[in-house]
Amino acid sequence: MVKEAKDSSVSTTHRCLIVGNYCHDVLIKDDVVIAESLGGAASFISAVLDGLSVSSDYISKVGPDFVYSVNHRPITSSSSKTTVFHAYFSTESTRQDRILKRVTACDPVTPSDLPNSKFDFGLAVGVGGEILPETLERMIEMCKVVFVDIQALIRVFDPVDGTVNLVHLNQTGFWPLLNRIGYLKASEDEAPFVDVEEARKWCCVVVTKGKDGCTVYSKDEELSIAPFPAYQVDPTGAGDSFLGGLVAGLVDGLAVPDAALLGNFFGSLTVGQIGLPKFDSRMVQKVKDEVLKRSLQHFGSHEKHEDEPKRLKPFDHEEFLAALSAAKVVPSYPIKECKWDLHSSPGALEQPACNGHRRLPLNPACEEPIKSVDSKP
Repeated sequence: MVKEAKDSSVSTTHRCLIVGNYCHDVLIKDDVVIAESLGGAASFISAVLDGLSVSSDYISKVGPDFVYSVNHRPITSSSSKTTVFHAYFSTESTRQDRILKRVTACDPVTPSDLPNSKFDFGLAVGVGGEILPETLERMIEMCKVVFVDIQALIRVFDPVDGTVNLVHLNQTGFWPLLNRIGYLKASEDEAPFVDVEEARKWCCVVVTKGKDGCTVYSKDEELSIAPFPAYQVDPTGAGDSFLGGLVAGLVDGLAVPDAALLGNFFGSLTVGQIGLPKFDSRMVQKVKDEVLKRSLQHFGSHEKHEDEPKRLKPFDHEEFLAALSAAKVVPSYPIKECKWDLHSSPGALEQPACNGHRRLPLNPACEEPIKSVDSKP
């Protein structure tokens, strides 16, 4: 049975606990460094939750070498450097994939690093192995509902060069905790390492599927959620922004399908920008207004039909899709800021030029799969 988020009427403020380290990301194309940026799922999630005014606490670790300014101050470790990832792309790639390497790793987040408080929602969103089984277990004890990004649990790192690979969830120390979490998010490439059919018996599984949006799996239902079209410039962080939108919707009392739609919305905005996304303030306000209106409308409906699970698609789900589509505006900063693209493909060559540079084709939001040297679960 899906563990439903509590109705927004229970308390006036919902507090979220986000656990995952900030990183330094270096993007390399054809052996040339083309960009360096703030990374880590927590940074992308905070862009969404802060924009939507969702009260949240962040537990992230960095080293003394951390160079970015962030809204939520991290814990500075005196014994390790900031986690660094190198993402390698190639114009000769036949797929939109990447080889990801962890160059340095900051200290993990331990249970003692977590605050001595209770939270409505918890998000375990590690990217570099910083989430420990005992830390996740402590989060489950502290939070009413816990969301887990599967990459926090199944990534392993080559001891020689740091190449990221994936292992099956049942081969990790996190497997016994599966029946105690509320939501498990995975990309389509990560899903085979989870066994969705087994996992959905215990929690709500959300699989992001790129151009096909996402699918929500519960014990009894399987719902496809529509995507939003976007020009893909940089896919980094799309899944993190998706998770931020999903959680924000549930915090405000939306049904799971509507919250997943909000996740697709923010994922589509993220792939259209380089690095950490900047959301137009007018658009964000329109989205907040729509979410509030929808939450108030369905609050009365849920009171009358308390036996109707909030995981079912509301009868006016398509109206919410239309409202979000209408709220989506062209960013206030010009497209000419696009100085590079990660891949070259026949489809990309057919698109209009962007200041002399090719622009990626029109596609709904998608996450960038990791090219694993051992792709079998």
